[in-house]
Amino acid sequence: MAVTVETLDKLERRITLSLPADVLRNEVDARLKKLARTVKVDGFRPGKVPMTVVAQRYGYSVQYEVVNDQVGQAFNKAAAEAQLRVAGQPRIAEKEGSSAEEGKLLFDATFEVYPQVVIGDLATAEIERVTAEVNEAAIDRTVEILRKQRRTFEQRAATEAAADGDRVTIDFEGKIDGVPFDGGKAEGYQFLLGEGQMLEAFEKAVRGMKTGESKTFPLKFPEDYHGKDVAGKEADFLVTLKKLEAQNLPEVNEEFVASLGLPESSIEALRADIKKNLEREVKFRVAGRNKAATMDALLKLAEFDVPKSLVAAETDRLVEGARADLKARGVKDADKAPIPAEMFQPQAERRVRLGLIVGELVRNNNLAAKPEQLQEHIAELSQSYEQPQQVVAWYMSDRQRMAEVEAVVIEGNVVDFVLSKAKVTDKGLGFEELMGQQG
Repeated sequence: MAVTVETLDKLERRITLSLPADVLRNEVDARLKKLARTVKVDGFRPGKVPMTVVAQRYGYSVQYEVVNDQVGQAFNKAAAEAQLRVAGQPRIAEKEGSSAEEGKLLFDATFEVYPQVVIGDLATAEIERVTAEVNEAAIDRTVEILRKQRRTFEQRAATEAAADGDRVTIDFEGKIDGVPFDGGKAEGYQFLLGEGQMLEAFEKAVRGMKTGESKTFPLKFPEDYHGKDVAGKEADFLVTLKKLEAQNLPEVNEEFVASLGLPESSIEALRADIKKNLEREVKFRVAGRNKAATMDALLKLAEFDVPKSLVAAETDRLVEGARADLKARGVKDADKAPIPAEMFQPQAERRVRLGLIVGELVRNNNLAAKPEQLQEHIAELSQSYEQPQQVVAWYMSDRQRMAEVEAVVIEGNVVDFVLSKAKVTDKGLGFEELMGQQG
């Protein structure tokens, strides 16, 4: 018997399912009899509980399970016969007026189908592809970061003035219109001058002060200051310099390199290791930028309706991910945090839309991940760890982790394929611009 599929909306469909009442009854009876052999009821020995008692106690739940199972099987069979690509889970409800007395039960299954994804001519896509290189200045900057991580401090004389690079210990109190405000007071507070740890006006006031000296100065908080209660307002601060320390940066020599745990203790080996690590980071960042540009271009080329059920499921995943992030940060009752789902809906729809586009390109152009690509990507990921082989084994031993690697490789294949077809403009980026360290 042919399956009749009713179109309700662009992607929404409905099928009426018919289940023979005697099949349902027989399956319920069979499950109750099986249950009767093991169920424990006060006043009866195991295996001796009368069927009437078993049916009275468990009949409803067993019938619910049977109907669910049978309806699910009937739906899957009907969808397969009608050659439907079902998106998400169907909503199933017993049809109004349906009765087992007529020998069958009728159910309406309402669901969505996957859209037909039509992608425009890739040759018309305009994409800016970025490139970047690791220069000597980037290596020098990293060496300086390593030096600062290992710096020491020694107290300066009381006659010396605070300068950039010094560590200062201060007491301060701020008032707005003569009234103290939350977060405006501290004692024994330490920060490094000239490294942007405080507002520039605050650092400017402390610069040049001597140990034991106090001063009052005005400070206007930026309009976008994170403390909303004081953002855009002007405060008067009283600051006292309690302690002044000069920093001592270690000299870059073999002893310094050895302290970093490298196999070789030469400066050349240090710079080569830094360059290798920076090149790996640059490669990933460049790939990320080019992937984002490619995906934006694909979104413009493909127009189709997105299944609401898939967007809802992706939204739920994003909300749960946000709660997991809050929990990892130590937020109390993070799993109950009121996170509005609509916040994530645009992101969820973009993800679903891109997933459908990528899937279409992969199917039609043989872009699935090859085993050697997976191995190469895992090997590359492992190189930034001290024991790469353990990292490789960690990935290979878990199906979920391997699925994540496969998704990354497939996206890379899609990006390469699209870039090979599109109108591509190459743009070289400076290392600092790529890493977000301009200025």
